[in-house]
Amino acid sequence: MPMGLDIVVTDAVPVRLPGERLPHPDAHRLSAGVGGEFLLVGVRGGTPAPETPADIALSPGDICFYDADHPPSLDLPEGARLKVFLVSREALGLPEQALRRVLTAPVSRSSRLGGLLSPFLSELADTVSVSPPEIGEMLSWNAVNLLATLATERSGEASSEAPGAQSPLLSRILRYVDRHLPDPDLSPEVIAAAHHISVRYLHKLFQDEDMTVGRWIQRRRLEECRRDLLHRIRGRRTIAAVAARWGFLSAPHFSRVFRAAYGMSPSEWRETAGGRSRALRDQQSCAGSQLAPALRS
Repeated sequence: MPMGLDIVVTDAVPVRLPGERLPHPDAHRLSAGVGGEFLLVGVRGGTPAPETPADIALSPGDICFYDADHPPSLDLPEGARLKVFLVSREALGLPEQALRRVLTAPVSRSSRLGGLLSPFLSELADTVSVSPPEIGEMLSWNAVNLLATLATERSGEASSEAPGAQSPLLSRILRYVDRHLPDPDLSPEVIAAAHHISVRYLHKLFQDEDMTVGRWIQRRRLEECRRDLLHRIRGRRTIAAVAARWGFLSAPHFSRVFRAAYGMSPSEWRETAGGRSRALRDQQSCAGSQLAPALRS
């Protein structure tokens, strides 16, 4: 299934939850007093085991996150039905401590978010399995987005973000891009694979910011090249060497996109910026020489 999301629907209580490992003998339990439908979210991919986990009591319709790498055991009555969403930790975009809080805090069906999302996710799980691939992928994207929003709200991370702040996942992706700008093979496919998401979802994240992945990579590379050309310490580098340092394989192509972005060639920028830097240093030197006698008097 796209987006690194798998959905498992059961008509009876399974022996164990979907996950990479069997429950540890000392694993905490998910229990319920009555049957019904339960929504479980297994987070996989390097998730932290909760510290001294306690058993969790569920009611029908609750949404409960669990660590798919350290799954709990089940103690559910006959008649219980499970709808399990398996999602990558990267897709949720939460730091480790925030994720620990989510894994021990089920979302009650009677809460504001639970009342809104529980029936929606339940219906979505049933619909994805019988939908055409393109519809299934869009529904999967909606599910991942909703689960990421729910996890962020439950962890308390949302309260620390300013209005309009980027999603945690997008922020991680932007940091990844910055670290890998020198790699000429950096591409949407490489970025998506590194974050366990589909290329289509990656493009959607950037589309929400009115930007494409390719344009962002080029913009950041140009900014770093312009900064390098400005610094006199790197003045001995050729323009081609500066371009190659930041992932541009073709010097002519670099010159074209640089001129398109800044209205001048790289060599013109270096000369213009270098002249401004020398003038600024001359002004500072002059001001210092005028100030020194005043300090001595």
